[in-house]
Amino acid sequence: MVKRALLVSTYDLGHQPFGLASPAAWLRREGVEVRCADLSKEKLDEGAVRDAELIAFHLPMHTATRLAAPVIRKARALNPSARVCAYGLYAPLNEEWLRSLGVDDVLGGEFESELAALTHGIREAGCAASDLKVRADNKPPVPRLHFIQPDRSGLLPLERYATVHLGNGQRRVAGYTEASRGCRHVCRHCPVVPIYNGQFRVVQQEVVLADVAAQVAAGAEHITFGDPDFFNGPTHAVRIVTALHDAYPTLTYDVTIKVEHLLQHAELLPRLRETGCLFVTTAVESLDDQVLRILEKGHTRADFIKAVDSCRQASLTLIPTFVAFHPWISLEGYCDLLDTIARLDLIDHVAPIQLAIRLLIPRGSRMLEVEEVRALATEFDAKTLSYRWSHPDPRVDRLQGEVAAIVGRQLTSNRREAFTAIGALAHDRAGLPFEPSAGVSSKVVPYVDEPWYCCAEPNPEQLTLV
Repeated sequence: MVKRALLVSTYDLGHQPFGLASPAAWLRREGVEVRCADLSKEKLDEGAVRDAELIAFHLPMHTATRLAAPVIRKARALNPSARVCAYGLYAPLNEEWLRSLGVDDVLGGEFESELAALTHGIREAGCAASDLKVRADNKPPVPRLHFIQPDRSGLLPLERYATVHLGNGQRRVAGYTEASRGCRHVCRHCPVVPIYNGQFRVVQQEVVLADVAAQVAAGAEHITFGDPDFFNGPTHAVRIVTALHDAYPTLTYDVTIKVEHLLQHAELLPRLRETGCLFVTTAVESLDDQVLRILEKGHTRADFIKAVDSCRQASLTLIPTFVAFHPWISLEGYCDLLDTIARLDLIDHVAPIQLAIRLLIPRGSRMLEVEEVRALATEFDAKTLSYRWSHPDPRVDRLQGEVAAIVGRQLTSNRREAFTAIGALAHDRAGLPFEPSAGVSSKVVPYVDEPWYCCAEPNPEQLTLV
């Protein structure tokens, strides 16, 4: 049996890694001595690597996976006898590549029980890359776990992580938890889909509440719910935030909800606001109905505009996100995106980086079902772990690079300044007139800061959908 394990996170969107805290609880319950390493905040302890019998890397997204490569190689070199594991959404998608680096076990969704089984030398049936076609065809159920409270001991304090900006220099320490995993929907570009195939799993309410309580005791003043869609189970979601508000009336939170769910459950939006919801993130992706159909987003341009109005009526801040650059965008279409954001008075709601994001096509992506995409994305790049593609109009790719450069230079600027610079550039490239928004907005839009974007010149390859 494994007695000593090292859990490693390379990047988790600026949050204290839930993907370490949750499995740490499962492993400690098995009597394993667990050490955690968050390499976005600290250097790798080589002594801990040499001492571990099991070294497990959490790979929840593309960026984390790419950053893990040199660390996996180093861990394997420092400790050749250790069992090395990769787990999380992006592990099964990149199984062949991970095994080439020396990874022994690859785990996907609901990884906690499998990781615990590994400590006894047992490899349960899990989600591997070789299973993806079978899963897509037959959709076997993702395991149903009875979760336990994450164990955050050994992690860096919450003050080292993301904070919520409220304006006028005010900030709140932010924690992170999950009330559900997976998603009922199968949006074509989403990395959740190859693993969960339209399935979602509820985290038991008592577990969520206990996790939040522990973080509040550790200084959290705000909680980010990391569910792919908080309204996959609206009754479960509302019960949780109601209980949290009753227990902690000043605690705020943010959630992610699909446009179609914002409309279907519009009657619940005031309840979110009443229980402390500061903002709702929604993945709009595009304002072109044809593109939305290709992505199978389940909403239209008109639906998004209705959702903006519904959230305003509920006094709820809406934060839209976009995949601004994709194979179907034109220079004129990109300008329309900017003009619509301005017309809906959402400039302050959109992080500038959202205007530079380029579609990412990893292994297993449903985007490869689209013939036009297959024609463009013909070669898999092992360096970027994605299928490279070029826009049919080279001017669009050039614009994306220029927009990314503006974002890199103006990360700390007022959002309207960055938007104006991007708008002027895009309209000039399209040969269209541009009307900059007047003045500096006094609107205060709360947001969670993100350390990854604090760099001088972002590489366009990094500005992709994670």
